[in-house]
Amino acid sequence: MGTDTTVSRWLRRTGIEVLGWLLVLVGAVALVLPGPGLLTLTAGLVVLSLRYSWAKRLLVPIKKQAVLLARRGVQTWPRIALSALGGLSLIVIGLVWGIRPPPPVWWPLGEWWWLPGGWNTGITLMVSGLLAIGLIVYSFRKFRRPGVSSGRGEAI
Repeated sequence: MGTDTTVSRWLRRTGIEVLGWLLVLVGAVALVLPGPGLLTLTAGLVVLSLRYSWAKRLLVPIKKQAVLLARRGVQTWPRIALSALGGLSLIVIGLVWGIRPPPPVWWPLGEWWWLPGGWNTGITLMVSGLLAIGLIVYSFRKFRRPGVSSGRGEAI
């Protein structure tokens, strides 16, 4: 085995470790801050599952629940419309949060309490909205195709 192969393996293993744990850390922070915390945590587990069997075991129930929720989320048109509206709302709220217009005259609290987030929070909200819409489109294409079963014997 050559030195290039050994270095390459070490870089791959180290890259997986660093990226996986970084995603888990960012996901944990995003649980309490605006952002896709659960998605980022899951992405970290996916990366770590390339190296660790414990991460693969943790992903099994997450994958089952995610598929079930994605399938349910696109079962009816009202659900699809409300989900899309939620994603678009996040994008609009993020844009308004970033622009940070002055407080309206009816605002009862001080100016400091009016949209204190700025562009960091606004961009995070917009990315969350885009991810939500992307997941809706993915779920729609995967689970709403003609002939795809809902798991109960009938087509969705």
